[in-house]
Amino acid sequence: MDKLSIGQHISGQFNADLEALKTELLEMGGLVEEQVISAVKAITSADSELAEQVITREEEVDNFEVKLDEQCTLVLARRQPAAGDLRMVLAVAKIIRDLERMGDEAQKIAKMALELNEEGEAPRGYVELRHIGSLVHQMVINTLDCFARFDVNLALNVAKEDGRVDQEYKSAMRELATYMMEDPRSISRVLNIVWAIRSLERIGDHSRNIAEHVIFLVKGLDVRHVSVKEMQRKLGQEDD
Repeated sequence: MDKLSIGQHISGQFNADLEALKTELLEMGGLVEEQVISAVKAITSADSELAEQVITREEEVDNFEVKLDEQCTLVLARRQPAAGDLRMVLAVAKIIRDLERMGDEAQKIAKMALELNEEGEAPRGYVELRHIGSLVHQMVINTLDCFARFDVNLALNVAKEDGRVDQEYKSAMRELATYMMEDPRSISRVLNIVWAIRSLERIGDHSRNIAEHVIFLVKGLDVRHVSVKEMQRKLGQEDD
């Protein structure tokens, strides 16, 4: 596990500011994780009430983003952080945007749940949705954990998991496209599942983004837009 030292400043308030950013980001992440779980459950169990709750609670995610963005701006203006402290504030500012977008995708899944409850259950796609939902949920957990622990190795694993989610997503899309061609009457309902799975894939992408921000935070390395193999090379790790 890689360590990042924060809370070592003469100013006690600066220490508190940085710890508050970390704590509240994890609170926001916990809410987003709950939104993802609930959205998948709402669509797979045809629970309109739960779907409505997800849609309503998206405002809480947005409020977290606004609040944390403001706190980051204040820390930059008042403390003028440098080195690791500056990376901490910049990373938080980037991570909260990805978390907010993950919340948006969870809301989209909840809306698809409501559409399916109105149109009738889709004949195919629920197995794929549950499977990809489980993979993405674990990615979200690992993403928050790697930030909480400043763990570069776990961040790298999140990037690897994203590759698996992408493969499962492509496989599901092929199967569902084939099914819709064979039964055009199912297209409207199956498309709701397709859009929900697409949102899960996007949540996986945002999880990877956050993992990349953690690597930047801890190591000062920009690993955006590179392969996992290139990430490993930059981190000085051998390929599995």
